[in-house]
Amino acid sequence: MKTITIDPITRLEGHGKIQIFLNDDGEVANSYFQIPELRGFEKFCEGRPVEELAHITPRICGVCPEAHHIASSKTLDAVFHVDPPPTAKKLRELLYSAFYVSDHTTHFYILAGPDFVVGPQAPVAERNILGLIAKVGVEIGKRVIQARKEANRVIEILAARQCHPICGLPGGVSKGLNKEEQEEIIKIGKRSVEFGQFSLKIFDDIVLKNKEYVDLILSDSFTHKTYYMGLVDDQNKVNFYDGKLRVVDPDGKEFAKFAAADYLQHLSEHVEPWSYLKFPFLKKVGWKGFVDGKDSGVYRVAPLARLNASDGMATPQAQEAFEKMYDTLGGKPVHATLATHWARLIELLYAAERILELIHDPEITSDEIRTIPTATPDEGIGVVEAPRGTLFHHYVTDEKGFVKRANLIVGTVNNYAAINMSIKKAAQGLIKKGTQVSEGLLNMIEMAFRAYDPCIGCATHSLPGQMPLEVNIHNSRGELIQVIKR
Repeated sequence: MKTITIDPITRLEGHGKIQIFLNDDGEVANSYFQIPELRGFEKFCEGRPVEELAHITPRICGVCPEAHHIASSKTLDAVFHVDPPPTAKKLRELLYSAFYVSDHTTHFYILAGPDFVVGPQAPVAERNILGLIAKVGVEIGKRVIQARKEANRVIEILAARQCHPICGLPGGVSKGLNKEEQEEIIKIGKRSVEFGQFSLKIFDDIVLKNKEYVDLILSDSFTHKTYYMGLVDDQNKVNFYDGKLRVVDPDGKEFAKFAAADYLQHLSEHVEPWSYLKFPFLKKVGWKGFVDGKDSGVYRVAPLARLNASDGMATPQAQEAFEKMYDTLGGKPVHATLATHWARLIELLYAAERILELIHDPEITSDEIRTIPTATPDEGIGVVEAPRGTLFHHYVTDEKGFVKRANLIVGTVNNYAAINMSIKKAAQGLIKKGTQVSEGLLNMIEMAFRAYDPCIGCATHSLPGQMPLEVNIHNSRGELIQVIKR
C-alpha cells in the first residue's frame, strides 16, 4: 500500500499532517488528519483560583484569545451564580464583534484567499499573502491591514491590549467606555461595514464569476450532508455571544435546541488512538464512524454551520448577503464545504454591523459594568461562537473557588470528524488510478480542511492516558541502531 504524506500542512494555526493511503489500484483507501502536538491546558488549570482561568485559557492561542477570554468570563458568571449588568454584556459583545472582524479578515485574506485569488495550483512560493497582494494590488493589501488594525484597536480600547484581553471578570468587565472612545469606535465601525461589503464584492468578482471555482465549490468531492450546530437568539438568528444552541439535520429541520448548561445531555466524545483530538457526536444519533447523513451523529460548526442552523442574520446588510448565498447555491442548508468562505464573509459584515448597533446603544457608556459576586462558587458552563465554531468552557470548583476539573470543547474539536471526512472525500475525488500527484493537487486536498480554519493549539487541550514516546538512537554514521518506545 502506497502512502502519501502532507507534512506539515500549511496555512492553519498549529501543526498537523495528512496521511493518504492508496490501495494496489492507486485509489484512495483511507486518510488521516493527524495531530502530533499537545498543549494540556485543561490539566494545569486544575488547582488554580477559578477567576485566573479567564487569563490563562486565552494563552492557548494567539489567534483567538478573545474567544477563550469571553467564554471563560461567561463561565465565571455561571460558577459564581452572578448576572452581569446589561452594559457589561454589551461591552463584551462589542469587543467580540471587533474580534470577529479581525479574525475573519485574517483567515479569508491570509490563509484561504491565496487558493482562490492566486489559484489552487499556483506555484507554492506565490500561494501566500504576498502573492495575493501582487495579484490584487498594494492598495487592497493596505486596506486589509488597516481593517485588522482598526478592529484590534477596538479590542485594545475595551480590553487594555490587542492580544490576550484582560477585561472580563465574574459578573461583568473591569473597564467602561467614555464618550471619546465611543466616537472613535463609531468611526471604526462605519469603516468596518464598508470593508465587509468590499470583501463580499471581492468574493463575487474573483470566485463567483469564475465557473471553475463555482464548480469546485459545488463538486461532490467537497460536499458532506451532516448535522449543523450554532448559537441563535430568540428569533433563531445567528448570535456569536449568547443564545441557545440549535442543531439542524441534513435536511435543515430543527433536531435540537438547548442551553449551554445542558450540553452533556446532547453531546458526547469518541476517541481514536491515532490522534490527540477527540471526536464529538450527537448522543441521540450515536457514533457511527466517519460517515455523513441522518444516521450519523457527526455534526459541523463554524460559519457555514452557523448560517445553516439559523433562520438568518440579525442585521440588514448581512441578511441580504445571507439570502443571496442561499439563492445562488440552491437553498438551505448548503452542504458545500468550500462555501464556508462565503459564509465567513457574511459573518464579517454582520460583526461590523453589530459594532455599530452596540456602540450607538444608549447604555454603552453607563458606569454599571459589574455585579459583585456573593454566592459560593461551584460549577459553571459557558459558551460562545468562536470563529472556528462553538466553544464550550466547563469548570468545577471547590467551595473556595479552586478548580477541581476543567473541560474545553473548541470549534476545531467539534469539527474534527468532519475535517477527516472532508480530507478523505477530497482525496478520493482528486486522486484516481494513474493520477500524477502534484504539489498543486495536494494543496487542493488541503483546501478541504482549510475551509474549517482549524486551530490545532486550541484543540489539543487534554491528554487521555499516557503520552506515547519514541526515541531513535543513531550511531556516528547516522545509522539507526536502537528504537525505544513507551
